[in-house]
Amino acid sequence: MNQPRLALLIGIVCISIFPVLVRLNLVPSLSSAFYRMAIASVVLVPYAVFTKQFKTYSPKLMGLMVLSGIIFGSDVAVWNIAIVGSSATQATLLTNLAPVWVGIGSYFILKIKPTTNFWWGTALALIGMVVLVGVDVFVELRFDQAFVFGVLSGVFYATYMLLSKRILEEVPVVTFMTFSLLASAVYLGIWCVIAEEPLTGFSNLGWGVLLIQGVVCQLLAWLLISFATKHMRATRVSLSLLSQALLASLLAWIFLHEEINAQMIVGGVIVLIGIGITFFDTSGSSFEKFKKYRKQRNLKL
Repeated sequence: MNQPRLALLIGIVCISIFPVLVRLNLVPSLSSAFYRMAIASVVLVPYAVFTKQFKTYSPKLMGLMVLSGIIFGSDVAVWNIAIVGSSATQATLLTNLAPVWVGIGSYFILKIKPTTNFWWGTALALIGMVVLVGVDVFVELRFDQAFVFGVLSGVFYATYMLLSKRILEEVPVVTFMTFSLLASAVYLGIWCVIAEEPLTGFSNLGWGVLLIQGVVCQLLAWLLISFATKHMRATRVSLSLLSQALLASLLAWIFLHEEINAQMIVGGVIVLIGIGITFFDTSGSSFEKFKKYRKQRNLKL
């Protein structure tokens, strides 16, 4: 396993803790989103300054980094609201429609045509998601605020993945994360003030949860995922993040005593198989070579 794939795996494990922490409901949704970014910024900014990675780029790149921070902050905020307003299962299902938007966006924005394996893997992984949460849950979804915010979270998620892929082609991971986090923290802080969300008065357990969210679920997780995004296809990374639903279910079973049944296990296996399909490169297969040979032969004729 190469470094980007290992980084992606560890990052997924770190981010999978987040839904369980949110379900504890110890801190209001918007306040939780703000402190997730603010705590991560407090840790990362000194490191970036010390290692001389806190440096500016062209106005265009700086603007894109700020925009990515605003988009990611919006994603975390609406996902928090969706989780609290419905369930971690429903919110995770809707958010993880992001690979579809990433695939479409890659084609129209990055001018990268997703491979056939990507679409087959996406279809299978989404089927696995439906099996994981239950067909009845999927059919009974209602267009309430939590539903809309869950879908919106997926759109923000996909947009962030595409935008970060573009930025990371020219900017180091630490520099990108530093400016993105600062923009997210400021943006969410303003919204907390406007919405009159509390920023103090939490329990010791609540502060502990916020610390874990900031350091593990945000800083460590997204440094690793951004590193993977820099060196891998955005479509492949976004689809791999589907596995966080499986890990989140496992963690919820361990820490919140939520039930895991055979249906969830089968669904999880289907998700993992779908993700695995996207990692097969058919460009060098005998079939593809044969098609290229026939195409070249026809051109000569």
